[in-house]
Amino acid sequence: MIRTALVTLASTLLIAGVLSPPVASAASLVEVTSFGTNPGGMRMHVYVPDTRPTNPAIVVAMHGCGGSGPGFYSGSEFASLANRYGFIVIYPSAQQSAGFGKCFDTWSDAAKRRGGGSDPVSIVSMVTYTEQRYGGDPNRVFATGSSSGGMMTNHMLAVYPDVFKAGAAFMGVPFNCFANAADYPPGASKCTNGTMNRTPQQWGDAVRGAYPGYTGPRPRIQLWHGTADTLVPYSLLQEEIEQWTNVFGLSQTPTSTDTPQANWNRRRYADPTGTVRVEAYSIQGAGHSLPAGGMAAAAIAFFGLTTS
Repeated sequence: MIRTALVTLASTLLIAGVLSPPVASAASLVEVTSFGTNPGGMRMHVYVPDTRPTNPAIVVAMHGCGGSGPGFYSGSEFASLANRYGFIVIYPSAQQSAGFGKCFDTWSDAAKRRGGGSDPVSIVSMVTYTEQRYGGDPNRVFATGSSSGGMMTNHMLAVYPDVFKAGAAFMGVPFNCFANAADYPPGASKCTNGTMNRTPQQWGDAVRGAYPGYTGPRPRIQLWHGTADTLVPYSLLQEEIEQWTNVFGLSQTPTSTDTPQANWNRRRYADPTGTVRVEAYSIQGAGHSLPAGGMAAAAIAFFGLTTS
């Protein structure tokens, strides 16, 4: 009887506004409307896990054309991995139209050089905001993405090698593959029509030209592509490999090959110290549908975020 009276009293006070309803402690996706310089006019969402170290790592996770940050949050495994390993995830939303819906700008002259403007500057502003607001570790910032987001991953590592420690690009293209907006899909894009073939030196020079005079360390990269991808041809995986092995001064011959699980063929390119600088996955029979189950976890492991 006493218990019933207490429940009734609590309900009365709650309705009257004297008591507040319990607040859920679970982390959720939050939009940030003012995060700094934003020449790309982009939207920013951030996922901050409840349990994290004082200075957590930051992963920028980017959607494909026609997608959005919240969509990539819901449709990928990065947020659940953030809960497990305690890193923050930034989900940018592209706002520039390129025929397939809103895509990340990897074609304009402004986007192809450090500090030039457009989406790359907006994304770096998101990173800086997250470092300042949540104590994110500037020495552990990573990029990943699918399709247009995979293209942008290559792009950000080229344009801002001093910001990103590593990247994982799913179904991307090499940096500077698109000559301009007219060359971007759909249509007869010279990049994605299946005939793109530049030399490793040409690809490497493109990266070096994005930040002239830069002599610091280059971010490691992990590359993923399905062998049956016809939208972004599988042949572009080889062009990506040529680009980044040239940037690192590595041989075109992998230092090791293996099959981590069924249909995942992996090539690794390590430097003389044994550090893997470039890692490429060919997913047998997969179309334009990555990342699939377990691939995000492999990317996070490549970043070094699965160990304390």
